[in-house]
Amino acid sequence: MKDFYDILGVSKGSTENDIKRAYRKIAMKYHPDKNPDNKDAEKKFKEAAEAYSILSDASKKQQYDQFGHSAFNGMGGGQSGFNSMNMDDIFNQFGDIFGGKNPFESFFSGGRSSSKPRSGGDVKVKIEVSYAEIVNGGKKKIKLRRLKLADGATFSNCTVCNGVGQVTRVTNSFLGQMRSTSVCPQCKGYGKTIEKIPSGADKNGMIKKEETIKIKIPVGVETGNYMTLDSQGHEDVNRNAGDLYVFFEEEEHEHFSRYGNDVLLQVKIGYSQVVFGDKIDIPTINGHAILKIPSGLQPGQILRIKGKGFPKLGKTSRGDQLVKIQIDVPKNLSKDEKRIIKEYYEIEKDKDIKFEKFED
Repeated sequence: MKDFYDILGVSKGSTENDIKRAYRKIAMKYHPDKNPDNKDAEKKFKEAAEAYSILSDASKKQQYDQFGHSAFNGMGGGQSGFNSMNMDDIFNQFGDIFGGKNPFESFFSGGRSSSKPRSGGDVKVKIEVSYAEIVNGGKKKIKLRRLKLADGATFSNCTVCNGVGQVTRVTNSFLGQMRSTSVCPQCKGYGKTIEKIPSGADKNGMIKKEETIKIKIPVGVETGNYMTLDSQGHEDVNRNAGDLYVFFEEEEHEHFSRYGNDVLLQVKIGYSQVVFGDKIDIPTINGHAILKIPSGLQPGQILRIKGKGFPKLGKTSRGDQLVKIQIDVPKNLSKDEKRIIKEYYEIEKDKDIKFEKFED
């Protein structure tokens, strides 16, 4: 699969405007209305749209920079290539690129309409996942309310568009006859108008229903990742449903914190352990591990345990566990402890104090 930056001819350091300008140029060049029956141009047009959909979104761009195409295998965003985007998805992007309309909509005879409505409406939910679920995967049940067509609702074909959902207008200009297509103002693009509204339904014949759906948690997800469940969103009058977007958010852990695929842990140990070294049992995100403390370790130093971090999304490799070592200074000492430390102090007190530059 081609690199998204190469497709648009930009670099990782390119600004948002640079990416937008690059996409605009390619989209204008390979637009299907300028290249009818040209499969190669259509392919490049779709590739550019897929690349822009990722690189124009800060969160998706960050995931792509870190994980590449594997970040979107089975997840939201690009999924597995430009074939996951249909032409309606692509033309909707022109509202962002060309200020709210497809520039080819009325300029070319028979042009597509970017204002064509989607089926139903999308539903977005957020679920919290524990570190254990991120490491091992799992399943969760979520409750959601979605609009569904009420039983007993009846419709008739729209008299304005004759059930097509769109109206066409032909105008004359110095370039000749121009044809533009727009959503029917009467039926809002659905091709039907309500005849009978069942009890409890809204004016469009829809009713809200609560449903429980089981979600599979992918291994290695992090806050900001999401998955798309096709046709699990709101229905329209034709029973065509939108999609369900499930956003993942990490639960805060009592001991651990996350940095990319690495897990961070702070451990306080005694002064003697720092001086002489030791082996200690520490928790990991999926068990325990023995950490070797080298003698002469400095406070604040970070030790690394390979492969004890989070799984990488879509891969078999894992991050590391980083352990920051701090000295536990006791507040309450026994008489023997005070005596021993006092003796050590008498030895140390005449040594020169070392001064060093402060560094973050």
